[in-house]
Amino acid sequence: MKLESNGILVVNKDKGYTSRDVVNIISKLFGTKKVGHNGTLDPLATGVLVICLNRYTKLNELLASNEKEYQAEVTLGIKTDTLDVDGNLLEKRKVSINKENLNRVLKKFETTYEQEVPVYSAVKVNGKKLYEYARSGENVILPKKKVTIKKIDLLEFKEDKFVFKCVVSKGTYIRSLIRDILDDLGVIGTMSNLIRIRQGIFDIEKAYSLEDIKNGHYKLLQIQDVLDIDKVIVSDELKFKIINGCQINGNYSDRVLFIDKDGHELALYKKDNNVMKVEVMLK
Repeated sequence: MKLESNGILVVNKDKGYTSRDVVNIISKLFGTKKVGHNGTLDPLATGVLVICLNRYTKLNELLASNEKEYQAEVTLGIKTDTLDVDGNLLEKRKVSINKENLNRVLKKFETTYEQEVPVYSAVKVNGKKLYEYARSGENVILPKKKVTIKKIDLLEFKEDKFVFKCVVSKGTYIRSLIRDILDDLGVIGTMSNLIRIRQGIFDIEKAYSLEDIKNGHYKLLQIQDVLDIDKVIVSDELKFKIINGCQINGNYSDRVLFIDKDGHELALYKKDNNVMKVEVMLK
């Protein structure tokens, strides 16, 4: 069954799929090549992956969230090249930490700091992706990015592993955060599970599995569902101008969503020198 629609789809990604895999599956289901995702998840990770279809792919930048929430599991005593259990084993040894010290270090990371990007990532240095350097055995200076850990809480503590939940800024690598926490503790370990619980307003409780979507159990969201933006219902005359991309004069907010009398989203317009111009066509 192929479906063709414009909209935003919140997927609960399964383990083992790349974000690109999910895009390809959605593309086939909906019969369109115009599919994009917002916020990459590694194959190991599960949880919220925001997908945009057809004309809504142009909204990716507007939907980019500055805040994400994760639940991560750390297995102690092993170290890998990718900073997660999918990587090659570099070291294995018995380690021990206590809960009180772990809690202290976790709270220490509720801050803004310069985080070193993992070598197995798609970040580019001199036009080449870091994982390409890693796979070819080339040395490269890893870039650092300023990130903010807004909140971090310990959920579960065992002898050989622990689980925490965190709210972080856009661009934060949880694998790198775990590496930095373990370095502070003076032990080795690696990420063994990761769930993205929330990305901005998109919550895992309202996300759909690929199986749900294949069986038709899903809802496509529109701009008015996800953005706090002024909406204006237009006359047939103004609708004709809007769907033809005309500039619009009038007393409007800086950004407006124009809707027809039947509730169909027509276009997103943005003010430019007191004239409203098309930002994204939706019809």
